[in-house]
Amino acid sequence: MTTDLSLIRNFSIIAHIDHGKSTLADRLIQACKAVAERDMQAQMLDSMDIERERGITIKSQTVRLEYPAKDGKTYILNLMDTPGHVDFAYEVSRCLAACEGALLVVDAAQGVEAQTLANVYQAIDANLDILPVLNKVDLPAAEPDRVREQIEDVIGIDATDALMVSAKTGLGIEDLLEAIVTRLPAPKAPDATELKALLIDSWYDTYLGVIILVRVYAGELKKGQKIRFMRGGVSYDVDQVGVFTPKKIPVDSLVSGEVGYIITGIKQVADTKIGDTITEDRKPCKEALPGYKPVQSVVFCGLYPTDNGEFDHLRDSLAKLHLNDASFLYEPESSTALGLGFRCGFLGLLHLEIIQERLEREYDCDLITTAPSVVYELSLTDGTEVKLHNPSDYPDVMRIAEIREPWIKATIFVPDTYLGNILTLCTEKRGRQVELTYVGTRAMAVYNLPLNEVVFDFYDRLKSCSKGYASFDYEMADYEVGDLVKLTVMVNGEPVDALSMLVHRGQAENRGRAMVAKLKDLIPRHMFKIPIQAAIGGKIIARETIAAMRKDVTAKCYGGDASRKRKLLDKQKKGKKKMRSIGSVDIPQSAFISALKMGDE
Repeated sequence: MTTDLSLIRNFSIIAHIDHGKSTLADRLIQACKAVAERDMQAQMLDSMDIERERGITIKSQTVRLEYPAKDGKTYILNLMDTPGHVDFAYEVSRCLAACEGALLVVDAAQGVEAQTLANVYQAIDANLDILPVLNKVDLPAAEPDRVREQIEDVIGIDATDALMVSAKTGLGIEDLLEAIVTRLPAPKAPDATELKALLIDSWYDTYLGVIILVRVYAGELKKGQKIRFMRGGVSYDVDQVGVFTPKKIPVDSLVSGEVGYIITGIKQVADTKIGDTITEDRKPCKEALPGYKPVQSVVFCGLYPTDNGEFDHLRDSLAKLHLNDASFLYEPESSTALGLGFRCGFLGLLHLEIIQERLEREYDCDLITTAPSVVYELSLTDGTEVKLHNPSDYPDVMRIAEIREPWIKATIFVPDTYLGNILTLCTEKRGRQVELTYVGTRAMAVYNLPLNEVVFDFYDRLKSCSKGYASFDYEMADYEVGDLVKLTVMVNGEPVDALSMLVHRGQAENRGRAMVAKLKDLIPRHMFKIPIQAAIGGKIIARETIAAMRKDVTAKCYGGDASRKRKLLDKQKKGKKKMRSIGSVDIPQSAFISALKMGDE
């Protein structure tokens, strides 16, 4: 165990999606011989199946490397590989809080993209030293000189001595390691001797319970010590202390400047709050670390078990998953159509999709997801202010003075060939242009857009109308008054709360027609006619009817008077009328799921 702070480097790798962060981490692990060659695999730090399948990083991962530098000293490098997608920006901010430096990786062919900007600004806000790295310089399309200029023009940091590497071939990795130890700062010396450590991340292990990732700022963390979580107000004994190399390796202690994990036998998932300060129980530190900003969810939807008996299992699964991903929030709710479930908040649609998939894979949950919606602010006529998370809680229209919807500031980078398509898309989505600038042949369009237009299918359509070349990043702007109405879907005269949504008045009719037309194909025929209607308040704006299944009641009439046939048909008609008034329509779960996936088709 080293106590020499000058030999420790804590740094993150930040970049846009697919600029080569995880591959670069692989080469650094390989160069430091942290893993035997036979155990080495691509995207070593992407441990989840879902990360490997999609080829993206979802969770930040930490690894401790030992690097013998040219000056004869052995340095300890604590590397944190971060995600690139805008929906996982909270993961990036958490890692940056525990580091002193960052490698800014930019693709030498693609150049600066939207998420490159967003992530580097986070690093600048956290007062980190930034080391620019140009990756993929071995590609025929690489233009390192142009990209260097772009980094200086767009981001405004000096890139004259940016490092040239190829994470795929290993070119320039030795120079990069030297630059990390010479150009990135060591941790600052602690100002006190009391234990002070930051809880960076935590996850649930079936055998060990809760595992906690920490960065020690002062003092020493060792086995057998009694520690206290300052925000949680609970105390535990440390059962094991260790580091990731990337395997879990137990050590005697972690000292100031180091990153590692502790296991304390915590059984209550709620006791570990990400961003909490860990200190010694007997000699607590005077003040807690600043921690992290509370997460702001932007997209909300309901998660319900397909079988109501699975509600408790879903609740436990959400608690364990929340431990590992503090950026999604959940609270219980109930629905007349779907029973008991949870209202969950996410940082975006991809985040929602990943959480849903992790619940199904890792925790074996069968789920129904309601239509994604955003949070609206309502001013009521009696002067009260209300936040509306769920469209089914929409109050009576006569009580509403005004309704405000969230807007975002979106930054879109796109080659100028596709700029026209992007501008048309943004205008269609009620967007307002803020600025339009050029960097070489690439345009940077900044738009204000209503968030409820973005959560449906904006990202997919952006990619398709730019053939995948556009990159998109956004931040919350403000709430603005909007002409919004509640669209209610009724099946057989009964409103289905899981399908209700708030839409702009100008698009309500199209949305309503599309929804009822889709439901007509999804709901199976019954013994009676089923009307499907879309309504705004008391006004029906769209209707489809599912025809009844017909039983031939006149089959046994051979000849005779026509009134015999008429009598049987009238009897059937009466029966169907009675059945419609007392019969209930079974909407299959698959119909809910398909209808909610509608987007803006």
